[in-house]
Amino acid sequence: MKPDLFEAPDYYNLDELLSDEHKLVRQAAREWVKRDVSPIIEEYAQKAEFPEQIIKGLAEIGAFGPYIPEEYGGAGLDQISYGLIMQEIERGDSGVRSTASVQSSLVMYPIYKYGTEEQRKKYLPKLASGEWMGCFGLTEPDHGSNPGGMTTNFKDKGDHYLLNGAKMWISNAPFAQVAVVWAKNEEGRIHGLIVERGMEGFSTPETHNKWSLRASATGELIFDNVKVPKENLLPNKSGLGAPLGCLDSARFGIAWGAIGAAMDCYDTALRYSKERVQFGKPIGQYQLQQKKLAEMITEITKAQLLAWRLGVMRNEGTATSAQISMAKRNNVEMAINIAREARQVLGGMGITGEYSIMRHSMNLESVITYEGTHDVHLLITGLDITGLNAFQ
Repeated sequence: MKPDLFEAPDYYNLDELLSDEHKLVRQAAREWVKRDVSPIIEEYAQKAEFPEQIIKGLAEIGAFGPYIPEEYGGAGLDQISYGLIMQEIERGDSGVRSTASVQSSLVMYPIYKYGTEEQRKKYLPKLASGEWMGCFGLTEPDHGSNPGGMTTNFKDKGDHYLLNGAKMWISNAPFAQVAVVWAKNEEGRIHGLIVERGMEGFSTPETHNKWSLRASATGELIFDNVKVPKENLLPNKSGLGAPLGCLDSARFGIAWGAIGAAMDCYDTALRYSKERVQFGKPIGQYQLQQKKLAEMITEITKAQLLAWRLGVMRNEGTATSAQISMAKRNNVEMAINIAREARQVLGGMGITGEYSIMRHSMNLESVITYEGTHDVHLLITGLDITGLNAFQ
């Protein structure tokens, strides 16, 4: 097993913009990734298996609901701390970051934001500690970029709701104890429901044969006349804006996380370029390789500045959905381009599991699609700047 020699690039001294707490949070996450993720992740990606033993460590570094108040088991941190944790985890693997993102932004966030006090006290501490894992049911077999067209529905049966439908491409589904599911009531209004494993008619078949996010557990959610207690409805927000608010938080985390994947590819390529000798000198001494590396660090630096500024605005409560959308799209595209360029620096070695680059590259093919596709995010920006809706 090769040692994890990662050194994070900071070309513009962005650390000066971070508080001591930010740096401590980042350092704890970075050390954990080096110790508990890097040594095993290639093996688990090759096996297409999620390493469930890391759940406890994710909880210990505050990766589950870092911005959830301490009274509910969260770490009570700010948005930049959340971003930095996601950056460090995705430096290890996008699939592991997906697990943490879903737990934080798509399960704990809606329960905290839209749920009752009873729901917060029942679910959040167990989710924060990793005792329970959660998943988020929005995407359907026929409704991805158009979630408002969902057909999953529930009916009021007096003392309970009856839930029917299906969701797919659901991270954490195979092992989650709790699912936050979005469905339409009899009037066609979208609501969130908390569905627990063990409810009759609820199943979570696993999705196999993925070439991407192989170390992440993905599945479906099937609801066949599931009786959901009425107290499991999230009462404080309904309509499509409710799940989209969760996606804002998740997309913010991805904007930071993608930087981590890019930094790992850059660091690997830089190190290799100084060690690999061809025609009598290190390949890093050749102009074409320096061009690749210089462009990588430039794009990483721009993405770091974008994410930091967005984090400041998130802390202030001023960041718009469209601004978050821009950062998600830009930073993931940046990361996938760097992964491809870094692979070329390594030549044939870049496709092997001895290095992380090809795994990052495959993972980012999912990240550029989920939580809003690359093209849809462009149209969100287009709508915001023109006021003209290309979705209609």
